[in-house]
Amino acid sequence: MRLGIFSDVHANLEALSAVFEAFRHEHIDVYYCLGDTVGYGGSPNECADLVRDKAKVTILGNHDAAVSGRMDYSYYYEAARHALDVHASMISKENMEWLKSLPYDHKVEGGKEVLLCHGSPARLEDFEYIFAPEQASECLPIFEELGHITLIGHSHLCKVFALTPTSVEELPSGDFQLDKDKKYIVSVGSVGQPRDFDNRASYTIFDTEKQRFEFRRIEYDIEMAAEKVLKAKLNPHFAHRLVSGQ
Repeated sequence: MRLGIFSDVHANLEALSAVFEAFRHEHIDVYYCLGDTVGYGGSPNECADLVRDKAKVTILGNHDAAVSGRMDYSYYYEAARHALDVHASMISKENMEWLKSLPYDHKVEGGKEVLLCHGSPARLEDFEYIFAPEQASECLPIFEELGHITLIGHSHLCKVFALTPTSVEELPSGDFQLDKDKKYIVSVGSVGQPRDFDNRASYTIFDTEKQRFEFRRIEYDIEMAAEKVLKAKLNPHFAHRLVSGQ
């Protein structure tokens, strides 16, 4: 079974559409979204509609939680708060109910221990980041609860960490074969707001039979996506960041 996994769309319809067009050529059996469908971008409803239609399961991201009233985001910086407020006012009733129903994590059936969540699995409701081995090591106390591969978003970075019960090693963020004696935490990057100095949309594939994980990038119409950010009267920084990829 080939899983198409993506995360952090952030209301960027142009990036999401390009990703699904690319997925069409990858013989994907089922799609999973790791959260943050909304926030930052100009097309929250259009992206929510598309993710609802395509993804078998979507995980709750922190921006999804904020827009749907499931968390306090008063401590977010002003531009991010404003974008969340705008999206909360724009989102349809159906999409709001969908955001309110999203789970914090999901174990993929028949996926040979594939765990999906948005941030660190150590404390799901806190939406903590995993940037480096130090953060990944906080998952060692729950080593037995992790999947053979745990897939996360949130950081907007492509990262791979290999774990044993007592150690964490960061691996290059490229395609790799799973070792049966290790567990993995993989950050899949961002569809709509990459922050690794590569402005192409990020998406990933996991082949459960071959136990192989693959990273992909695709170009999209950044100018159109940026124009929609400005048209929605969101902070221009969110448009400029699409170009810079950071």
